[in-house]
Amino acid sequence: MTNIILVGCNGRMGQMISSIVADDKDAVIVAGIDIVNNRENGYPVYQEFSGCKEEADVIVDFSSAKNLEKVVDFAVEKKIALVECSTGLSEEQTKYLLDAGKKTAVLRSANMSLGVNLLLKMVKEAAHKLASEGFDIEIVEKHHNQKLDAPSGTALALADSINEAMDNQYEYVYDRTQVRQKREKKELGISSVRGGTIVGEHDVIFAGNDEVVTFSHASHSRGVFAKGAVVAAKYLKGKDAGLYDMADVLM
Repeated sequence: MTNIILVGCNGRMGQMISSIVADDKDAVIVAGIDIVNNRENGYPVYQEFSGCKEEADVIVDFSSAKNLEKVVDFAVEKKIALVECSTGLSEEQTKYLLDAGKKTAVLRSANMSLGVNLLLKMVKEAAHKLASEGFDIEIVEKHHNQKLDAPSGTALALADSINEAMDNQYEYVYDRTQVRQKREKKELGISSVRGGTIVGEHDVIFAGNDEVVTFSHASHSRGVFAKGAVVAAKYLKGKDAGLYDMADVLM
């Protein structure tokens, strides 16, 4: 049994995780941390870590990035593994999180979806086979009209996975409107679409002479990220101090 402390338990993602864990015979949420405590969760909820006395194997954090230092400090102090799912971390916060990996097990991924992380592995292998045969590579990502950043972190992670496989030969191109010239062979184009309520769609296109290979992933609800976080928490239980990602979970 994996005992979880859920940070941000009363937010949208927190409630999804609560629902998933309720049906999981191998995990249980022993406590939640949230500044808002206006619902019945079936487990105690605290506004501050100082009130939390429950023992846990793993912390799952789906709260705001502004809470990162508090979450990390608690995880390190109590020697509890941490699955960090907050987005929009600054460079300083990212370093803070990486330093914590020297003292406890820390897992962070650009996207918690199991499918996306499998896609990261697949496009790396495809790049070895296809890019070396002259295929051009383009990434198209689509998200809802409320998303602030572009391109998405997942699109960049896909690009980085491909570029790593190809010894970092590629230059990322986000906008071709200002340059009238043919596409360079070592370009990796990344395009963003924003509209409606699209949760998240990513297409990785390998375009060659007379054939196109496309790898696609679509998230139809945010539940895929919640499910991935729970799987990651069960994986991280009992792990030694260090830095982990979803690629480790899929091995």
